[in-house]
Amino acid sequence: MNWTDSHNHLQDPRLPEAVDVIREMKEVGISRCFVNATSEEDWHSVEKLALAEPEFVCPAFGIHPWKAHLTKKGWPQRLIELLEKHPHGSLGECGVDRWISEPSLEIQIPVFTQQLRIARELKRPVTIHCLKAWNALFEAFEKEAPPPAFLMHSFGGSIEIARRLIPLGAYFSFSGYFLHARKSAVVDVFRQLPKDRILVETDAPDMLPPSGLIIHPLEDSHNHPANLPSIGAALAASLGMQPHDLAALTTDNAMRLFRPC
Repeated sequence: MNWTDSHNHLQDPRLPEAVDVIREMKEVGISRCFVNATSEEDWHSVEKLALAEPEFVCPAFGIHPWKAHLTKKGWPQRLIELLEKHPHGSLGECGVDRWISEPSLEIQIPVFTQQLRIARELKRPVTIHCLKAWNALFEAFEKEAPPPAFLMHSFGGSIEIARRLIPLGAYFSFSGYFLHARKSAVVDVFRQLPKDRILVETDAPDMLPPSGLIIHPLEDSHNHPANLPSIGAALAASLGMQPHDLAALTTDNAMRLFRPC
């Protein structure tokens, strides 16, 4: 099969050595992945992975809302220069989050809207994190429109929220954590989404799926990105699809969203 992991963090030190992780991903049928930075501190690590595996790793450079308070003067220009250096790179992970109390939305939103502006001006797709902050997200969009295509990663919102986002250009990725029984409402939302807007992801080393779907266990309950095929197969069953059909569909969707990567 030909799976695409639309969102992970291979640079995260909680994962084993990237060369081993990538080998194991390829062995289970993953052909490409989108590796997202979380702050300026790991931009170089993501870049290094993309240069070492240009056919497998698509880089995304951005500032996660949890790290918005750590930005240093001049970061927008440095981000622009890095994206210009990598014409196939996207912008991410960025967004808004009310699950945490610090940094506040007052700090998060200017960093987020600046990244939206850069993504739009450079004509790059953007990967967005939004947790318990839907009103803040739409308010940010009123200040700075998103680019024509963007990914809502690990989308856990309602179908009503999704229907507001779809006309704006949103795609939605599903992570294995949502296969826990208590998250069945998220699976139901994905059943109602347009099939041409669905992607799958691991968000490794986070968002661990149920134990029965863990085919590559790691210590400390970290999520290995090679778990993606079992996550995808479980989602396919919930959608009434065959795994190979979902793999092809979500890979096509990822390539359309993140073109020309």
